[in-house]
Amino acid sequence: MTRELVANSNVVEMEYAVRGPIPKRAAEMAREGRSIIPCNIGNPQALGQRPISFYRQVLGLLEDPSRIERERSLARLASSAEEAEALSEYVLDYGERMLNELGTGLGAYSESKGPAFIRQAVARFIDRRDGAGGARIRPSDPEGIFLTNGASEAVKNALEILIAGPADGVMIPIPQYPLYSAVIKRCGGVQVDYYPDEESGWTLERGALEESLAGARAKGVTVKAIVVINPGNPTGAILPVASVREVIDFAAEHGLVVLADEVYQENLYGGEFVSFARALGDREVALLSMHSASKGYYGECGRRGGYVEVRNPPAIQGSAVGFLELLEKQASVSLCSTTTGQALMYLLASPPEEGSEPRARFDAEREGILKALHDKATMIKAAFADMRGVECFGKVGAMYLFPRLGSLPAGTTDFDYCMSLLERTGLCTVNGAGFGQAAGTQHLRIAFLPDVDLLERVLPRWVDFHDEYLGGA
Repeated sequence: MTRELVANSNVVEMEYAVRGPIPKRAAEMAREGRSIIPCNIGNPQALGQRPISFYRQVLGLLEDPSRIERERSLARLASSAEEAEALSEYVLDYGERMLNELGTGLGAYSESKGPAFIRQAVARFIDRRDGAGGARIRPSDPEGIFLTNGASEAVKNALEILIAGPADGVMIPIPQYPLYSAVIKRCGGVQVDYYPDEESGWTLERGALEESLAGARAKGVTVKAIVVINPGNPTGAILPVASVREVIDFAAEHGLVVLADEVYQENLYGGEFVSFARALGDREVALLSMHSASKGYYGECGRRGGYVEVRNPPAIQGSAVGFLELLEKQASVSLCSTTTGQALMYLLASPPEEGSEPRARFDAEREGILKALHDKATMIKAAFADMRGVECFGKVGAMYLFPRLGSLPAGTTDFDYCMSLLERTGLCTVNGAGFGQAAGTQHLRIAFLPDVDLLERVLPRWVDFHDEYLGGA
């Protein structure tokens, strides 16, 4: 008989609300045959978003290289590529070039930090995005880029290095994506909360950052890093460039590492995204920037493609091994990230060229996905206007809305509200307490991913539920 084990208390105490009790109840209801609308997580293809055709065409060739010659033979025999249903020559050439660069296909391990040609493509993508080459913007260095299993792995690896003992702290925004609180807990560190200003659109004020830092230091916490999520998760808010610069100034003054979670940088809907790398310029502040193929217009969550770019890596006290070497050591323990995800990061960084045959379709699919997301967010926000006491602040970004629920009936919480909403309407959301929130406030997060027809059916039911739930509150 196996003896009773003592588990790691840090793992036991970890919480991750987006897969927590409310989604678990939703899964039970689905098994009972009830209709569920899963808006608890940013998982676009689970709610019907179609993948980008160019990505899937190239990935298909990488998975089955023999298709390249078969497709070319088909095209030669047919009177037209359309009649043969063949892939375009551009796609075939693109896939062939990638296979030549990979050398061993997708079935073999890559080097631990990812193939050099993909990291070089990511560096070019960053430089195009930020306008590198000017007097104050340094070009991206492929040697400071690591391909990872989604952005989540990059976060975990970075925090495992930074948190060396139980007094080490990491500043995170409240509300935050619970990956951060969970990993800090697992690593045995201290979560140091700071509070963006909700009513000003979740902007950051220097005073709030200083107050958070001073409070932690007064308790003996050694604060090492600050996390910023832009656009926000769960808030969906887009940080103005003044807030981005405020964080950099704050980190520079206090010697902190900046972890910039920028996985929603394509989800702007008319807002402006300024990366931390661009705002940093040539300043000597340690910056780790994360991106992923799970979000944006691509929505390839299950492929687990991501990267972290490191600028100005921090020195490691008492060690000849540098920060980049430690990241590579972590990567080598897993041998490499998933090669399909690596390939997808190359596709993200290297879209079809302007004027090429697939480009018009690529652009149309991209713009169609982003417009649909904005339209759905607008529909949901309009429904909030019909709900007593509900307010939603900030510019719309990412894939989420984070409405403040106002005064709920005495003795109830946003968890109770969300669970009742699920039971009544089948709409699965996550309560605000799962992300953290200012004392005395109640929220929920909803991913605006269901199709318009479904929203048109469920939103009136939500409004009715809300009015009944509040009653005389």
